[in-house]
Amino acid sequence: MEFSPANHIVKLCLQGMDMEEKGKPEEAGKLFLQAWNEATDDFEKFTAAHYIARQQANATDKLKWLQTGLQLALNINDDTVNSALPNLYRNIAKCYEEMGDPNNATKNYNLTAAVANNTTDKGPFYHGTRADLQVGDLLTAGRLSNYHPDVIMNHIYFTAMVNGAGFAAALAKGNGAERVYIVEPLGAFENDPNVTDKKFPGNPTRSYRTKEPLKIVGEVTEWVRLAPEQIQQFKEKLASSKGEIIN
Repeated sequence: MEFSPANHIVKLCLQGMDMEEKGKPEEAGKLFLQAWNEATDDFEKFTAAHYIARQQANATDKLKWLQTGLQLALNINDDTVNSALPNLYRNIAKCYEEMGDPNNATKNYNLTAAVANNTTDKGPFYHGTRADLQVGDLLTAGRLSNYHPDVIMNHIYFTAMVNGAGFAAALAKGNGAERVYIVEPLGAFENDPNVTDKKFPGNPTRSYRTKEPLKIVGEVTEWVRLAPEQIQQFKEKLASSKGEIIN
């Protein structure tokens, strides 16, 4: 399954997060519950359960929703949700600690460690840019960030979602054409910490980073392109953002 900001449930959760940022938790809760009630598959329910869980006032209710989200994630068992498992087990352990149940707390902390850094995605992988490159070329770290012009990146970033790579190409610096290359990681890689468990649980955009080169093995020319006004809105949001990139 593919994460999409155009998805109805994702939109409801985004609206709920906006209400949270505006200091309106009750309105946010209603939107998250609406998302849960209108969800049509396990991924949508998993996403909604995440936000309902974090709104609960006591450990018992929070644990119930965390366990619901965990079971949904285990049912889905793919790379859109597996990166959420460490955080799920960790939060479940904290609930058990608060409830005075050290045995179950320890069990879930052990599960947290067992699934940490367990990146299983087999791709194919893509990298979006405006650079004119050829099959066999290597992409390496050490370049300026597209989002923070004063930051030199210690990693090279890529994704298993072609539309996400196309979005990155649209945001990339330069005047060249938007290009999406098929890439092969030549070393170990990890979930991108700039997106994992930030707004949405886990790494639903299947975004990764590596310190090793990426080898270009092909190119795609078809992906879902956003309207120019949508790209401009996102660029303006990035320009005004005060958040720091994890490098």
